[in-house]
Amino acid sequence: MEQETATTRREFVAASGALALGLAASGADAQTKTYRTKLYGAMIVGKPDEAALRPLKEAGFEGVEAGVIHEDEARECRRIAENMGMRIHSVLAGWDPGILEKALRAAHAYGADAVLIVPGAVRGMKMPEPWELDIKFDPKTGYLKQVVAGDNAPYREYMEAHDRATDKAHADIGPLVALAAELKVAIALENVWHNLWSRPDLFKNLVTSFKSPWVKAYFDVGNHVKYLVPPEVWIRTLGRLIAKVHIKDYKLAPDGRSGSFVHPRDGSVNWPAVRSALEAARYNGWLTIEDGGLPLSEFRKRLDEIIAGR
Repeated sequence: MEQETATTRREFVAASGALALGLAASGADAQTKTYRTKLYGAMIVGKPDEAALRPLKEAGFEGVEAGVIHEDEARECRRIAENMGMRIHSVLAGWDPGILEKALRAAHAYGADAVLIVPGAVRGMKMPEPWELDIKFDPKTGYLKQVVAGDNAPYREYMEAHDRATDKAHADIGPLVALAAELKVAIALENVWHNLWSRPDLFKNLVTSFKSPWVKAYFDVGNHVKYLVPPEVWIRTLGRLIAKVHIKDYKLAPDGRSGSFVHPRDGSVNWPAVRSALEAARYNGWLTIEDGGLPLSEFRKRLDEIIAGR
């Protein structure tokens, strides 16, 4: 009988209930704990020259995530950062697989150890609502078997687009895995709000399907809150596959069926639970804030609260 992986309705309901609790963590979780894992704070910049790095250094950030630039420029930016006691820890390749090779080489020159790549998106077709999702898939191919309980015919176009996106991810990224291994720079697939791989077991299957330690997950804490599985469940599922973490928040409306992105600690994310999950995953590394509109000192303060598990 063909093996099958599923996110069941019961798991979905349990996860949704956990998320609805929001910041109402248990007394033990709400208190400051002592953690073995070490986390470091970063912000996103374009070109990490001294003008970009100086205010971040003064605000207490240890590093940055940078854009794709020429290798020679990247080496100079690395020199500047290291002289300031900072690190350029990762590179944003974003949605364009065509620049992935350039991004890997830039990361190597920066001294970064990962490149963020978004493996596709689907839009413009009938798709299930987040609270309807009941996903089953073939772990060998990553292809969807169902996305809702019952009749899946209305979502056939979406399921086929999802499967094509899985194939395209392999076509775009697979040929560069050897280069990533040579440069010792991980290709980190980010879970973005793009209607793909919207359950943690499905996303994990995509990452592991490359069968390489140089393909990892770039986990964004806020991106999948709308899909109603709490970030801490994602983190515990992905575990040691997580190469990097983006920090942002999302606030669900009272009906749990709409919402919007907000500043970290202003939304529905249970940050003490996220911190505990990172500890359980033995994640030692960077938390990069993907946000703007607040003073850098305020972002640093909020990040320190998250790191402390408060």
